[in-house]
Amino acid sequence: MSTILKAVNIEKTYGKGELSVHALKNINLSIEDGIFYAIIGKSGSGKSTLLHILGGLDKPSSGKMYLEDKSMFDLRDRELAILRRQRIGFVFQSFNLLEEHTVMENILIPIELDGKHPDMKHIDKVIDSLGIREKLSYYPDELSGGQRQRVAIARALASKPALLLADEPTGNLDDKTSNEVMNLLKESAKEFHQTIILVTHDPQIADMADKVITISDGNLVSIQDN
Repeated sequence: MSTILKAVNIEKTYGKGELSVHALKNINLSIEDGIFYAIIGKSGSGKSTLLHILGGLDKPSSGKMYLEDKSMFDLRDRELAILRRQRIGFVFQSFNLLEEHTVMENILIPIELDGKHPDMKHIDKVIDSLGIREKLSYYPDELSGGQRQRVAIARALASKPALLLADEPTGNLDDKTSNEVMNLLKESAKEFHQTIILVTHDPQIADMADKVITISDGNLVSIQDN
């Protein structure tokens, strides 16, 4: 199995002097292609900070990140933005949908930002796998929380990313909808051959992953198979 993402000696410090917070401490991590990872830890443990650095949304204070052997933080900002858009899909707790755009427009936005023609055969497959075809002309404020999260997942999958990063994607959902969304994530990743890294504080959600990464006080404590 190949390594898709690699973190080498990642450190992250916020602030300076006595007010500084050492959020991540010498993190070394290899993410294998096609595996579903859950990152767990208490609030303030550094798990979301780690996810944001793994996805190139935040830069480490020191260390290296490699996505498909490319050193992410040696790229120019524009190059990094293009790499993120093309190779990484993001799903957040707050959905981050554009309210003035329809469901279909939201799904297509990352591809249009790249100036590319959408692969409608692939997108149709994503739409049907997530059960949102009848909602394509709706606007986000006309959808339930679960439906919004399905749209966010569809948007993340539309550009065929190698990596799907999810930060507490079920945090605003009830238990039934949370389980549905998690199963959809797993099925979608398997169907479209993607690697998932998901941050959660919920042990039941973490139990659905292939591997569980435990973070405590900025340190990588363990990586265990489920």
